[in-house]
Amino acid sequence: MKRLEGKVVLISGTGGGQGRAAALRFAREGAIVVGCDTNRKEHAQTAQLMAAEGYSLYGNAPIDLGDHEQVRDWVESAVAAHGKIDVLYNNASAARFAPVQDMSIEDWHFTIRNEVDLVFYATKYAWNHLAKQKGVIINVSSTAAWGGSKVAGISAHSAAKGAVVSFTRQLAVEGAPVGIRAVSLSPGFIATPGTAAFMENPQARAALLDGVLMDRPGEPEEVVAMALFIASDEASFITGSDIVIDGGLLAI
Repeated sequence: MKRLEGKVVLISGTGGGQGRAAALRFAREGAIVVGCDTNRKEHAQTAQLMAAEGYSLYGNAPIDLGDHEQVRDWVESAVAAHGKIDVLYNNASAARFAPVQDMSIEDWHFTIRNEVDLVFYATKYAWNHLAKQKGVIINVSSTAAWGGSKVAGISAHSAAKGAVVSFTRQLAVEGAPVGIRAVSLSPGFIATPGTAAFMENPQARAALLDGVLMDRPGEPEEVVAMALFIASDEASFITGSDIVIDGGLLAI
């Protein structure tokens, strides 16, 4: 028996990076994957990769998760098509960076909208469906929730990801009486399309790896492996936790 056999899993941001890796890995473990992304082309490419292995990617793109009506439609269409939701994997996010004195009001609100609001919207609309299944919520935070950066101005990003960790704890409290577990993951420097520009710049790469004990970026699959465990029944006694996946960055 596969670890997620027959479970309906909603994953946001399936157009690349951790979301694409999650869609593939969860499908291999028997899940029915309903994805979404802002990028239609990249979402379709993920669907093609899954089809090549004999799996289907449900859901559609483009979807703007910062628009609560589009989020509601995504969730409700998944339930209409598959009858339930077992796991909500809030992976998608987008941020803008600048030193705090230079951060525009627009960029601040963009980051909060696309790193906090979208997590709330998806959780709100999926909640009652998850309660019926005694389901699981996985929220992707970041080591930015736990420490600052000398490399980039991450004030908005840090505030947003700190909010995700705290929000997840409250979800665990509210979810326990109805059987919902909620866990956040805080990856460090992960090799994704979003970090490709830093990877290609030797100075930026070295700065981002400063303090990372493993002396390399993480891979999306290494984050997804933890998400898979949390989504499975093997993690049935884990809720309210934030799990850091950072190659040892926060150990120092």
